[in-house]
Amino acid sequence: MQTQTSDSEYLTVALPKGKLFGLSADLFQKIGYTAEGLSDKSRKLIITNEEKKIRFIVSKTADVPTYVEYGAADIGVIGKDVLMESQKDVYELLDLGFGKCHLMMAVHRPDKRPSLMDYAHTRVATKFPHIAEQFFNEHGMQMEYIKLNGSIELGPIVGLSESIVDIVETGTTLRENDLEEIAYIMDATARLIANRVSFKLKFDRIHQMVEDLRQVLESEEQ
Repeated sequence: MQTQTSDSEYLTVALPKGKLFGLSADLFQKIGYTAEGLSDKSRKLIITNEEKKIRFIVSKTADVPTYVEYGAADIGVIGKDVLMESQKDVYELLDLGFGKCHLMMAVHRPDKRPSLMDYAHTRVATKFPHIAEQFFNEHGMQMEYIKLNGSIELGPIVGLSESIVDIVETGTTLRENDLEEIAYIMDATARLIANRVSFKLKFDRIHQMVEDLRQVLESEEQ
């Protein structure tokens, strides 16, 4: 019982390793939420600020929604693309605006077909099978989904698939591999998410954090 009491004093924040980490850590620092040694290169799995009763979990990007859904973290930062694909039962509190990219469908330029519907009943390689399936279902297209975890662009080049569904920031990788975007799916930015129970039990603290973050984001937009 004592452990639960002490745990409830802390606000646990899950941050994703990689490109979103630095931007997230910088944003939290602006509202006074930081801890000594907070780095995505840290070998420590949990980094704590005892004075402010904040814990940071630095996790693999795809695991952030899981930590938050199950309450191992009260809140987390994650890209909208990963959040939608994970289909986790969490609250989405705030669009943080950074890490902007978009999801799209692309094909190998030399094998491009005249229209989107010409790809019905073909194979699509993707890290995002749930998002891809929703997109193609909306267009009345049945597809075969091949889940890949890296170098999605290889799919159409080596004949594994006729198309890909992936995220794009600049489009450089597509161009370098002779791929062409043929359908836009959705924009994605970093989001602040919360565990549903934590949001109720620690409402005042989480609500204050959201308001502080919102003020920082609004001031930076001006």
